[in-house]
Amino acid sequence: MPAPKKKAQVSVYLDPDVMRSLSVYAARREQPMSLIAEAAIASFLSPDADERREAAIAKRLDQQDRRLARLERDVGIAVETLALFIRFWLTTTPALPEPAAKAARAQAGPRYDNFVAALGRRLSQGPKLRQEIPDDAREDPTRSADTD
Repeated sequence: MPAPKKKAQVSVYLDPDVMRSLSVYAARREQPMSLIAEAAIASFLSPDADERREAAIAKRLDQQDRRLARLERDVGIAVETLALFIRFWLTTTPALPEPAAKAARAQAGPRYDNFVAALGRRLSQGPKLRQEIPDDAREDPTRSADTD
């Protein structure tokens, strides 16, 4: 019966930071540095290393895809909200006579500042409109845009 093969010794040069990290990790795990280095090299050379790396990338891409979908939803809500408000405002607000229109224009700056302050309070305190609308809310295809 042949004798078991003896492990081969390899000398490597490590960056001081890598060596420090290896030492700390080995001490924390209470394992010899050579065992940890051997496992790291075996993992690096493993044929499934590419598959694990690809799986990690796919997981990150899936997370990005979900975030992008939420962002698209939120932007869609914002656009529809603004469009609905403008339609409602234009439908319900009569045109002002000229003297009243001049007075309204004179108050535009302070009213806008009040609007921005109210928006800031709403954004800082919540709840946000997008949180009040369920994720699975779908537009009813039987409703027409004119009934809003």
